[in-house]
Amino acid sequence: MTDRHKIEDAPQSGASYLHQRADRLAWVAIAFAALCVLAALGTSWIVNGALDYLGANSQIFPFIFAAVTLAVAALFLPAWRGLKLARSATMHLAGGDVVQARIDTAAAREHSSITFGWGFFALIFLGFICFVLVNNVAVGRTFFLLPLIQAKWWLVTIKFFGVNMFIFIVAEILVLIWGLIVALLRLTPGPAGKPIRALAIMYCDVFRGLPGIVTLYLIGFGIPTSGLSDVLMTHVMSWFVDLSALTPMERSAAVRIDVLYWCILALTLTYGAYVAEVYRAGIESIHQSQTMAARSLGLSYLQTMRYVVVPQAVRRIVAPLLNDFIGLQKDTALVQVVGVVDAFSQAKIIAANAFNLSAVTVVAILFVLITIPQARLVDRMLERDNARMRAGG
Repeated sequence: MTDRHKIEDAPQSGASYLHQRADRLAWVAIAFAALCVLAALGTSWIVNGALDYLGANSQIFPFIFAAVTLAVAALFLPAWRGLKLARSATMHLAGGDVVQARIDTAAAREHSSITFGWGFFALIFLGFICFVLVNNVAVGRTFFLLPLIQAKWWLVTIKFFGVNMFIFIVAEILVLIWGLIVALLRLTPGPAGKPIRALAIMYCDVFRGLPGIVTLYLIGFGIPTSGLSDVLMTHVMSWFVDLSALTPMERSAAVRIDVLYWCILALTLTYGAYVAEVYRAGIESIHQSQTMAARSLGLSYLQTMRYVVVPQAVRRIVAPLLNDFIGLQKDTALVQVVGVVDAFSQAKIIAANAFNLSAVTVVAILFVLITIPQARLVDRMLERDNARMRAGG
């Protein structure tokens, strides 16, 4: 039997089954596109009702309505293309061209999947708009009151969000250094390093087990309450200024700064335990042969870590480190539990006075705007590093 007869006779049932699945999927994609268009029409009706309730000028609304509807109706194009390819697969199958039938079937599925992907995106976007505007714009007026956002944006951003950024930057630098120190202590070799390893393990277990807010409260509130903070502040400040010459307002400001640094210490201890484990995982991922080769050349343990192991390990743990630093950045909002006035605590004061949460929405937007560029930067770094490794560099 020739190869042509094998293609024509054997796989007919299998190819037919694949075609039927693509054909049904294309029809479902068309129905789903129609559902998305109906959702766009319903959303436009809700938006129109919200504008009428607010008394807003809706002259531009018909143009927005037409643009949104046309954008959603564009989902029919890949769905229709998928249906045409499914029918083309049927024709090729009937003509005995099984290979082309399967190619068209795969392409039909791909086009239908495009409709589903962008359709789900459109439904989620339209659903969010409806959620904000339903019930006479109740949700929108609670979280997105534009006059309040415009009035308080710069107050929250410039005056108080800087406190969060200061805590984050200082704590991040300290965490990077402290986490590496703890990781190296936990990996100290030999019997002499056993007690050091035990201390490092104990530290990581304790501070990873404690919630960050508990650590902040114990250190940021407990140490100043114990009086130790006053003693330290008195001795340190006496080196630079005459304490007897300070006014009560200046003393109060010094106390607030003192609490701020205790909060930084609490966050450093908390995230240092997590980052130490990330460092340890990266160091242990480097093959032992490199450590052995470095030691055979006469390098000490610390020199081996400094020049051979740690530089390679850091390149492998950039993404996990970013995740920890994003968590650290968000947890700077917890410092308000010990009385530090940051962006979140000020937003809560504004919300209590205005009976509206739009100021808190401003804080949420600020944290998101800071986080997204970090994630994209690390993605770019990872892509560049992977490309260099694939190129043999």
